[in-house]
Amino acid sequence: MTELTYKDAGVDQTRKDAFVDDVIKLMRRTYSDHVIDKPWGFGGLFRLGGQDTLFSKKHRDPVLVACADGVGTKLKIAFDADRHDTVGIDLVAMNVNDLIVQGAKPLFFLDYIAIGKTDERMLGEVIKGIVRGCELAGCALLGGETAEMPGFYKDGEYELAGFAVGIVEQSRMIDGSSICVGDDVIAIASSGLHSNGYSLARKVLLEKAGLELRAQIPGMKETVEEELLKPTIIYARVIEQVLASYRVKRAVKGIANITGGGLIENIPRILPPGCCVEIEPGSWPVPPVFEALERLGNIGKEEMYRVFNMGVGMVIVSDPFYSNAICRRIYDAGNAAYLIGRVRRGRREVVIG
Repeated sequence: MTELTYKDAGVDQTRKDAFVDDVIKLMRRTYSDHVIDKPWGFGGLFRLGGQDTLFSKKHRDPVLVACADGVGTKLKIAFDADRHDTVGIDLVAMNVNDLIVQGAKPLFFLDYIAIGKTDERMLGEVIKGIVRGCELAGCALLGGETAEMPGFYKDGEYELAGFAVGIVEQSRMIDGSSICVGDDVIAIASSGLHSNGYSLARKVLLEKAGLELRAQIPGMKETVEEELLKPTIIYARVIEQVLASYRVKRAVKGIANITGGGLIENIPRILPPGCCVEIEPGSWPVPPVFEALERLGNIGKEEMYRVFNMGVGMVIVSDPFYSNAICRRIYDAGNAAYLIGRVRRGRREVVIG
């Protein structure tokens, strides 16, 4: 009787191990002096001391901030287009952008990739994107897991999850508690849909409008594939630069990552009792992809603002005295910024118009 092996069941350990060796070489591009390089260890090692100590005088009461998230149904576009070079950036962005709104500096990132059968080309693109995302965020890709699960995932498909850890001095944490009536609301522009609302976007463009991935979106230069696979912007460096400019003054009172739930659901997460935010439509340029989705899908305005970011990737609530200076600093960091609203008296909600 012929002996069965794990390879016969669909898992080629030798091939996977060779792939992981190549991944480790990529990971080292993101290492800082805090990373203790131990290939094939059971866990990633990140030193808190050392020459460039995290716990110097500036960290009297350090707090670790942790996040976990995935990319969602945007992966379906990557599968169908057989293009996997941007979703790794999205994976890092979805985690890191949640860390930084609390004033935290990203330290390290870990990924989990589940796939039916190891495909070096496809996974190589994904991991290069993750590495690029970590470089943009200024954090180390400390480790991760690639789970080969034959029969569980279709060929050409996989699942991504990410986990990030950051650090912030407790006295410098940003939680929105000091927001008050009269404060300004500043928007930092998004690159497009980022990684939210894709179930609705796919339904509108691929099903209702009947477009192919390589077809141009009506009224736009970009194809469906090009627009929907634009990576999420990682705002770590711009937020870090803004906060570094106000180490003593409390210019920035609150920051909201405009992710799933759009402006309507994410801004109230940082508002104290008795405050609402009034947003002025037309005070920032809405990317054409949102206008196309609204038109082609016959989607109501409120639903658009509840599902999509509408061209706003991050919101800063600031003291009006500092708003213009903050906008200039955001522009200097390479991002577009707009004053889009103000804090008013009312219940915790966002009013559009």
